Amino acid sequence: MDQKTNIMPLVKRIGSFIDAFHPAEGPPPQQLSAFFKWCLRGSWPVLWVAGGLSAIAGAMEVISALLLGWVIDAALASGPAVFLDQNFWLLIGFIGFYLILRPLAFAASAASNSIIVGPNVLPLVLSRLHRWTLGQAVTFFDNDFAGRIAQKQMQAARAVTDVATEVINTVCFALASVIGSAVFLLAVDYRIAVALSVWLVAYIYLIRYFMPRVRVNSAARASARAMVTGQVVDTITNIKTVKLFAHSAFEDRVALKAMGVFRERSLEFGQISTIFRFALMTIAGVLPVLLIGGTLLLWAQGSATAGAIAAAGAISMRIAQMSGWVSFTLMSIYTSIGEVEDGMRTLSAPHTLADAPDAIDLERVAGEVRFDNVTFAYGRKKGGIEGVNLTIRAGEKLGIVGASGAGKSTLVSLLLRLYDTEKGRVLIDRQDVRHVTQESLRRQIGMVTQETAMFNRSARDNIKYGRPDATEAEVIAATEAAEAHGFIAGMIDHNDRKGYDAFLGERGVKLSGGQRQRIALARTFLKDAPILVLDEATSALDSEVEAAIQATLSKVMEGKTVLAIAHRLSTIAAMDRIVVLDNGRIVEEGNHDALLAMDGLYARYWNRQSGGFIGLEEAAE
Repeated sequence: MDQKTNIMPLVKRIGSFIDAFHPAEGPPPQQLSAFFKWCLRGSWPVLWVAGGLSAIAGAMEVISALLLGWVIDAALASGPAVFLDQNFWLLIGFIGFYLILRPLAFAASAASNSIIVGPNVLPLVLSRLHRWTLGQAVTFFDNDFAGRIAQKQMQAARAVTDVATEVINTVCFALASVIGSAVFLLAVDYRIAVALSVWLVAYIYLIRYFMPRVRVNSAARASARAMVTGQVVDTITNIKTVKLFAHSAFEDRVALKAMGVFRERSLEFGQISTIFRFALMTIAGVLPVLLIGGTLLLWAQGSATAGAIAAAGAISMRIAQMSGWVSFTLMSIYTSIGEVEDGMRTLSAPHTLADAPDAIDLERVAGEVRFDNVTFAYGRKKGGIEGVNLTIRAGEKLGIVGASGAGKSTLVSLLLRLYDTEKGRVLIDRQDVRHVTQESLRRQIGMVTQETAMFNRSARDNIKYGRPDATEAEVIAATEAAEAHGFIAGMIDHNDRKGYDAFLGERGVKLSGGQRQRIALARTFLKDAPILVLDEATSALDSEVEAAIQATLSKVMEGKTVLAIAHRLSTIAAMDRIVVLDNGRIVEEGNHDALLAMDGLYARYWNRQSGGFIGLEEAAE
């Protein structure tokens, strides 16, 4: 324990040579070598040092063979009687090399890779990819599996790390060994060095032939594996729906189909790997024959010593063994490169919704919102909203009504700048939302939706998501206001965590719809943003709880600009103003009484209510 305590500060100090969470510079490139540079920028000096230490360790292999040859030659020249007396310092050097110098060289190389490179490069790359992915527009996530995106991030980060560590561990080590061997053999006889060179050319040709094929097969296998993960995660995420519709067999078939594709890609990869291994073992066996046989011929002619034969034999056997190790490492590197390419295609996509280069932070606003001749149809000819002009005064409470597809959610999405308008502008306090940073914009807007998002974290963490620096007293005050404190205090999860420490399960599955809604309301109360968006905010609550929360909502809405979307018209009848959307346009506008007096669409919705809900499908026909 004491030894561990003494060593750990040194390990941590050495392990901090690479800043594992340093931000990237600019977007990830979509060309492979540039992508690697982007991922590893900031760590290159340390990587070069680690490569140098690995090369020194590789050179130790040649020195080992050289020392062996010297000892054998010395033994033959001296004879048993005087060997120790005449070669004392040679033996001291031999022992010192094997017991001190060689272990230190390998330890330094291992430390550089295991303490400095490995633990830091993975989080460095993963954090950069994750930050870039977080900046993507919501459409990026809408168009893919959540599990597949997460798999791609981890896959690409791990593969880049594997390439870096294997190049240091193997390529640098092997190059130093081969170069040192060539120098030694050249000193014995240039013809032996030529034989090694010819073998190296054949070996490199073998590598060049197989590695691109390995790379292609690896990328295909990685893509198929990510699809399996995405499919399985999608099924598990929606497991309640699967069970409610009794579709376990269907989901099994879908998963098996994805697994079948992965199996086919794996078989293709296995085939190319087997052929490569056979060719590799064949060419590896040629080297000892060339070097030992050639040195024996030279010894028979009196041109080489017995020590040279032993050294050449040791070198040839080591390089033959190393050729297999290097080849399989190269295959692993090319496999990783294929996985990097596969991940790069998904993760390096440019941001489609980025902050303007001169974007400024939106400071605390009064809350005036204006839609200035806004049109947005999601890139299609129809849908969304068209030519909307709407000004919401600071502190005004606005209700938004319309049938499904009328454009209500589109209006809110444009206010939050989840999408950019195709025509017109959205302004807050006369500032175009495209000219402020997205993070600062969304800090000014609190939102409660019908489908409440929850993290698989504690109740406290989910509520404090509205304001992470909130005190415990403020958290409890928010939950009491949202009528949530009572059920939270009584919660207990599967790990016996209680109350505010209890975890809510993935997407809040351990809560009822009303409980999730109340936690979402508490989170929004805590955020206390000047603009409040309520999208069916009380739809999941029973009448008794809704009545209790409505009074609190009225207090929370005081002094705020409110946009409230509702199908239950009774929840917005008291708003300062109500707008009615139909086919993406504002067709009616006024307070509740004025709209009823118009006897138009709003009045028809009101008259068709059953229990306070709009008969949307009937009204839309």
